[in-house]
Amino acid sequence: MVDVSGKRVVVVGLGTSGIAACKLLVSRGARVVATDAKPREKASPDVLELEKSGASLVLGGHAEADLSHADLIVVSPGVPMFAELAAAERAGVKIWGEVELAVQSLRHPAPIVAVGGTNGKSTTTELVGAMLAATKNVFVGGNLGEPLAAHADEAFEAIVLEVSSFQMERVEAFRPKVSILLNVTADHLDRYAGMEEYAAAKGNAFVQQTEEDFAIVPAGDAVCLAQAKRGRASITTFGPGGDVDVTPEVIVHRASGITVSRNALVLAGDHNAMNFAAAMAAAIALDVPGDAIHHVAKTFLGLPHRMAFVGERRGIRFYDDSKGTNVGASVTALLGAKEAKVVLVAGGKDKGGSYGPLVDALRTKGRAAVLIGEAAGLIDDAIGGAVPTRRAGSMEEAVRIAAELAQDGDAVLLSPACSSFDMFKDYKHRGDVFVAAVQAILRGGW
Repeated sequence: MVDVSGKRVVVVGLGTSGIAACKLLVSRGARVVATDAKPREKASPDVLELEKSGASLVLGGHAEADLSHADLIVVSPGVPMFAELAAAERAGVKIWGEVELAVQSLRHPAPIVAVGGTNGKSTTTELVGAMLAATKNVFVGGNLGEPLAAHADEAFEAIVLEVSSFQMERVEAFRPKVSILLNVTADHLDRYAGMEEYAAAKGNAFVQQTEEDFAIVPAGDAVCLAQAKRGRASITTFGPGGDVDVTPEVIVHRASGITVSRNALVLAGDHNAMNFAAAMAAAIALDVPGDAIHHVAKTFLGLPHRMAFVGERRGIRFYDDSKGTNVGASVTALLGAKEAKVVLVAGGKDKGGSYGPLVDALRTKGRAAVLIGEAAGLIDDAIGGAVPTRRAGSMEEAVRIAAELAQDGDAVLLSPACSSFDMFKDYKHRGDVFVAAVQAILRGGW
């Protein structure tokens, strides 16, 4: 366990994970400087409360935090490189993310399952957590919402963490017992120089693994396999033809013989069968019995804002997939819709990369596209004449237009292919606004 007593530690970025890191460090006797680019007048009450706990606040910029003279810097995942941080790194200051701090601060170390990938992380994290919970006291969190740093003093028998590429940029001794990489598709190319750099960040979760550990990757996926081989873990593949085989009828763990019928799986869609197979591989690696896995298959309903059915009117069904924050996720949602045609509501803050795969999916399944946010023009240009497009200035307007364009038997699908921060606090807020707008229509405001 790391000893930070008396050390000068600067925490950069005061979102949920940054605040948790500050509180943990203060409780362990560190001299904490908490800094954020937001000025004091825009700081949340939780940030201002840090002063009462003993941290020093530097708000409205980082210069006065004097990063180059810190003993340790803890960077929140949403914080990109900036001049003072680069200077501190050149000066040899150790820089960790909140995950690394939390893992090195655990009073009761436990086996860790790390779940990474561009799409499906949250669902798979919750699936693994539900399977393990049948026999163990489990912490489930990370990028999913609850930072591990807030629970570093608690005793768990297993820890399941959703890990983002941002969180994996600054790891050092992070060694999951089980590390899952579900997929790597174009995302966050506004932060990374290209796909290789993005994949490498995700692959950092494998690097410290040994022969006693497990790496779980999709069968036939050369990118994910190459990342898994950066460590020394035993590799398990999932998907059609994999060690955990996915067929149209069953999901079967070949080594143990544990088999789940696809008909028994509450989660719909081929992508969720893949997520379940990956979770099943992780659970079996940690000795979860087959009956617990079968129970989760029959009872796990999925997560909010991930292809969530909102309601139906006039033969048109409305779905909230606000968590579709990149092109790959939206393509999966479009092609996985059971309806023959879909009116897509998309747009937001552009993340770089091509909208070509989304346009191809629209050619197959699209009735029309209603576009919102900063990226509306970029997506409109990419779509060209593939399907009819309309622009909307608000989510409420977008839902009204989409409902008018949809025909009997169609779906109206919010799957933005972009981040939410141009118009909303986060993807949850965006999804909530969509659901409220749909519910207004369902009540009669067509």
